[in-house]
Amino acid sequence: MLRHLRTPLALLMCTAVLAGCESASRMADSISLPDFGSSQTEQGEQRVQRTVAFPEAEYAKLDKTGTSVIKGRMSYEWQGQTIYANRAGISIAPVTTYSAEAAELALAGKTASRADPRAQAYTHIVRTDSNGYFNATGLPSGTFYVAGVIQLPDGTRSPLILSQVQVGRGQPRSIELSR
Repeated sequence: MLRHLRTPLALLMCTAVLAGCESASRMADSISLPDFGSSQTEQGEQRVQRTVAFPEAEYAKLDKTGTSVIKGRMSYEWQGQTIYANRAGISIAPVTTYSAEAAELALAGKTASRADPRAQAYTHIVRTDSNGYFNATGLPSGTFYVAGVIQLPDGTRSPLILSQVQVGRGQPRSIELSR
């Protein structure tokens, strides 16, 4: 079920908005990912100050809902086996100058300062089923970062798994979210 994230992010494991266990949480914190686990960055870690201010005009042009669908399956290759997400959170955030900076930092293993709460109204959150499948409905058309992390059998989390996806008005889009 699709929900809009309306509360401040506490952030996933790393969640993200995403990569390596740490980076995932870095991204989630940065571009409005949900709290899928740990809400803290590593002890003593400093957040990187954003250089891109929240672009009100850019977000004002975006729709918050629509008739598009992004569905797929999230997996991670770990020790020679494919691990599928089990009730993992998936964040779907519009690609903007603001979210792109956070994504770049997260994938570089850095944690951006917390996202502006206004960005959260544009971020959609869904969960996978026990076999890694997810289905996000009610999305506007546009280009999105689709991201999440997977709980691994040893209790750690996968690196951030991130994909950029474009979807047209009313269009269903299937993806394999994997790393």
